[in-house]
Amino acid sequence: MNIFMDLETFDGMPSFPRKMSDLDKSARRVLMYGAELDADHPGFKDETYRQRRKQFTDIAFDYKHGQPIPYVQYTPEEIQTWGTVFTHLKKLYPTHACKEFLENFNLLIKFCGYRKNNIPQLEDVSRFLKQRTGFQLRPVAGYLSSRDFLAGLAFRVFHCTQYIRHSSDPFYTPEPDCCHELLGHVPLLADASFAQFSQELGLASLGASDEEVDKLATCYFFTVEFGLCKQTGEMRVYGAGLLSSVAELQHSLSTNAKVLPFDPERTCQQTPLITTFQDLYFYTDSFDEAKEKMREFACTIKRPFGLRYNPYTQTVEILSNTRKIANLVSELKGDLCVVTTALKKIRGKQCK
Repeated sequence: MNIFMDLETFDGMPSFPRKMSDLDKSARRVLMYGAELDADHPGFKDETYRQRRKQFTDIAFDYKHGQPIPYVQYTPEEIQTWGTVFTHLKKLYPTHACKEFLENFNLLIKFCGYRKNNIPQLEDVSRFLKQRTGFQLRPVAGYLSSRDFLAGLAFRVFHCTQYIRHSSDPFYTPEPDCCHELLGHVPLLADASFAQFSQELGLASLGASDEEVDKLATCYFFTVEFGLCKQTGEMRVYGAGLLSSVAELQHSLSTNAKVLPFDPERTCQQTPLITTFQDLYFYTDSFDEAKEKMREFACTIKRPFGLRYNPYTQTVEILSNTRKIANLVSELKGDLCVVTTALKKIRGKQCK
């Protein structure tokens, strides 16, 4: 029985991946950089660096779902660049990063080789994440469109660069690199609540209009990339763009930064800034609060069907009729029964 509906019955509905292996196609649709660098890129005139980037591009383009991510022998120059960034950020994390980030960052040091003289391998980190939250990494050659990147999150797949920024300026990069991905993003992808928040952003994007995807991408930018949160009465950082930038990480918690409560309706109207500090940051009291607000916002997206990710088949199931919804309700009742039974047993032990 085919559990999927035919999207062709909905005129103008954007297509989207239905199974994890479909990401093999979208991962090749790189919009910027990859093997080609703009004239203002720090490595544009460095032929050795350009050739090195070509090697990483080939790895990303050759990669197929289910394969192990190839290990890379990083050069002494690349390791030194990583070490410079790692050392400076590691000093700031205890006073700037949220507690969930710090907990998982310490685990990555213990289990995935996070240290100043070693660049972690994507395959090792991907295995760690899969055990923690079901997220996986896949190598990517450069920038993807917002639609393609968010679609990966729907499957708990994070498109991750494997190359490193140019050594001429360790504290600047015009594009995401493995310093940004491994230091900024990965620690929180190992947190269950944050992983769920990220996946729900991705699921909300599937089949959405270009305008709605832009709004979701802006919300992603000001949360996952540049978000703040309150913990024990103090403002802390969870955004990867901040946690991988020494200068803006310090700025975001200074008195010079303007901070407002996260509200998807307002946040999606804000303009993301790429080459300068953000004019405005948004904070939330918890990832669960941000998740609930995004769920409410996602309900405003107009789609003639519902979506559900099936972790057993690693597919997106489209709920297009009452029978499919009834089957889902039945499954959820089964899960609820298991949880209820477990709670009764726990309470019974506590009463003894």
